Amino acid sequence: MTRLDASDLATRLGREAEAVCRHYLDAGRRQGNYWQVGDARNTPGRSMFVRLKETMKGPAGKWTDAATGEHGDLLDVIRESCGLIDFADVVAEARSFLSMPRPEPAPEKKKNRPSTPAPSGTAEAARRLFAMSKPISGTPVETYFRTRGITALLGTGNLRFHPNCYYRPDDHGPTETWPAMIAAVTDLSGTITGAHRTWLAPDGSDKAPVETQRKAMGDLLGHAVRFGIAGEVMAAGEGIESVLSVRQAIPGMAMAAALSAAHLAAILFPETLRRLYVVRDNDHAGDSARDSLVERANAVGIEAIVLSPVLQDFNEDLRQLDLIAFRANLRGQLALQDVARFCRNAA
Repeated sequence: MTRLDASDLATRLGREAEAVCRHYLDAGRRQGNYWQVGDARNTPGRSMFVRLKETMKGPAGKWTDAATGEHGDLLDVIRESCGLIDFADVVAEARSFLSMPRPEPAPEKKKNRPSTPAPSGTAEAARRLFAMSKPISGTPVETYFRTRGITALLGTGNLRFHPNCYYRPDDHGPTETWPAMIAAVTDLSGTITGAHRTWLAPDGSDKAPVETQRKAMGDLLGHAVRFGIAGEVMAAGEGIESVLSVRQAIPGMAMAAALSAAHLAAILFPETLRRLYVVRDNDHAGDSARDSLVERANAVGIEAIVLSPVLQDFNEDLRQLDLIAFRANLRGQLALQDVARFCRNAA
């Protein structure tokens, strides 16, 4: 990356300065036009100030630690707070952050007027649920993924954890609370249109022992849970676990989980897309979604290549097959130029 590219990335982060601070410096808090925290490693305290808006004193995102005299930009914050050493990893994390969904800010409350709850199941309710959740690092969500063989979790900021997510068995049953993975469903611009909940056991060892372990809410048709910024090439599949399993072998490729076969068949294509990998499951619904999606892609000039698992789905492949065999099966189905482009940093 050139110095100019790094400067542009820092500028883009500066436009999202408060969101960057809330994500990477969550031990601090906003004070006027600054974010105040102990240091760039996210230590609690008040000696470091991050400028949140451009002023006569300088651009947004610049910070100074009054205790040490250190100063820098938001790329430095990402490096220090994440404990990264290689600048390429800092760049990858920054780009991943910039691809994350942004919940719309809550409307300003009017005096003497209580806030009203969003209607159940709406996109607004989905945005509020996502905003109330927290990053998955160190939570039962991370444990759940690791029990399923999924360890490459960099760039999964659109997945969050809610410790007490409401669960109602049916319209008449009592409401329960269980830990849950909350996945943001976004449109092509990154706006949250819905959310997907996966209820988990308290220790993250499996899904919760409830009748319906997954539920979606909001506007889902055409949209997806996205990992990375799609360019000319991307992959799309049904389940989050299947898509993240494929990502273990093809870590550099943008991917999207449509959450069901019907929604996979209807997923919207980015304008830049030229080649689409269809991550299929080995069942009738998966075959139907594959055929519909391939037909739609070909009709608009997008090359469609189907990725097929050996067993029922790619997460079962990841857990049951030898890792070398798992990677070989996937990479053998890719266009040659994409093997070199996307598979160099496989976990």
